[in-house]
Amino acid sequence: MMIKVLRLGHRKARDARITTHVCLAARAFGASEVIISGEQDDKLIENVNDVTERWGGPFKVSYQKDWKKILKEWKGEIIHLTMYGIPIQDIIKKIKESKNEKLIIVGGPRVPGEIFKIADFNVAVTNQPHSEVSALAVFLHMFFEGKELEKEFENPKIRIIPSKEGKKIVDGGGER
Repeated sequence: MMIKVLRLGHRKARDARITTHVCLAARAFGASEVIISGEQDDKLIENVNDVTERWGGPFKVSYQKDWKKILKEWKGEIIHLTMYGIPIQDIIKKIKESKNEKLIIVGGPRVPGEIFKIADFNVAVTNQPHSEVSALAVFLHMFFEGKELEKEFENPKIRIIPSKEGKKIVDGGGER
């Protein structure tokens, strides 16, 4: 299943760290792409692409200034993560029933009200304030039923070997 994430309203000076974490969580938890809207941030995209190059893929991050165009052209379902939506535990089964591609919207600064109308699902991962990173991770974890934790990434240059103690890393030079 193709799942993409739309990060709304990225602000280069204020949001570089949190948007990077949105991208890393999306990649690690099974999404195939993050589209960033707001201010263009080529350095952020370069950094996330570097992670994918080293740790494996496939995963894509890109920039699109006009989020309205993305939503207008989207053929699948639109899922908006918001604390004002239907509780995830009450709606996740219905979302999973459809085999359509999914676009998950995560906001930054104030999300435009029209997003609530455009979305097929407004989903709350709790009704308490927290981050878009945690909401995305919880949503993807529930959507994939934990199977994303076993995902093998293609062509990694670096891999972690699970260990009870210490760090075991395999890279191009072997185990260290």
